[in-house]
Amino acid sequence: MSDFQENSAGYLANHMARLFAAGLQKRIQPLGLAPAQFMVLLELWVRDGRTQADLVGALDVEQATMANTLNRMQRDGLIERRASETDKRSRLVFLTDRARGLEAEAKAAARTQNAQALAGIDDADRVLFLALMRRAIANMQRG
Repeated sequence: MSDFQENSAGYLANHMARLFAAGLQKRIQPLGLAPAQFMVLLELWVRDGRTQADLVGALDVEQATMANTLNRMQRDGLIERRASETDKRSRLVFLTDRARGLEAEAKAAARTQNAQALAGIDDADRVLFLALMRRAIANMQRG
């Protein structure tokens, strides 16, 4: 690894994210989930019945990417789309019973992946590391 790579927050964050996603994929694949689907499920487990635009904003992904992910999730029986009762032009995304039933096991798989990623890091450093990651994300969201 070059000096630039060793000291580049972007390079290191990207490398870590790819490794994390690959590990998570191995853990949730037996549940019939992909990492992108898991991210959407995390949002819907907190608040079901959201618009596609709301999910795009919450996850900082492109509209087309979200549309493709939701199409796959609908095909796989994880979500259903329904017309909004207050705005007939808008469709809301709801979890199916199958998706609700996957919550505990999927989150356990993610916790295991988190534990692997943070192994050997003491509690104080873990808290600091996560706080610094949140701060860096907030900095970039402000543009």
